[in-house]
Amino acid sequence: MSDVLNLVGVTRRYGDGAAAVTVLKGADLSVAAGEAVALTAPSGSGKSTLLHIAGLLDRPDAGDVSICGQDMGAEKSDRLRTRMRRREIGFVYQFHHLLQEFTALENVTLPQLADGAAPGAAKARAEMLLEAMGLAERMTHRPAELSGGECQRVAIARALANGPRLLLADEPTGNLDPETSDKVFAALRRVLAETGAGALIATHNLELAGRMDRQVRLEQGRIV
Repeated sequence: MSDVLNLVGVTRRYGDGAAAVTVLKGADLSVAAGEAVALTAPSGSGKSTLLHIAGLLDRPDAGDVSICGQDMGAEKSDRLRTRMRRREIGFVYQFHHLLQEFTALENVTLPQLADGAAPGAAKARAEMLLEAMGLAERMTHRPAELSGGECQRVAIARALANGPRLLLADEPTGNLDPETSDKVFAALRRVLAETGAGALIATHNLELAGRMDRQVRLEQGRIV
């Protein structure tokens, strides 16, 4: 399996001089295609910083970042990084942030249309993803008509709409009860298997982390 994410020696600090705080201290991490990797970390340890660097939303002070085999280091242009982020990376957050005035199907179709997909093809892919997430009967419902778990599954389908090879998720089940978390996670694993995307999933839920292909932990700025 080829790596869809590769971080080598990633360092990130904030501030200057004596007030500087180094959050990441040479972190190394890889995620292979089709692999689900759990990222656990104490609060305030730099988990979100690592995800932002992996997702090309932030730049490291040192180290190498590679997405799908392409060097995306700090010196790369904003334009190139934005294009890579839009085409190869999907994001899922703790809160779904769906567009309330649109149906589940429309929420998953719109990102594809914005990226230039033909309407028919965009709708067909949205239907396929929502079916894979167990939402075949809920496609025409708006977020207010869906449960929290259903909304989060729509958000995962939306994140995969443009066919990214890397999915980054930050506490995707953090605001859900255990039973709903299990359903969302099972649907996520199913759709990852069907699409072949690799995923880095940050979670405080150790039981959930134990069900992924591999676990890594961020401690004192390094992956252990």
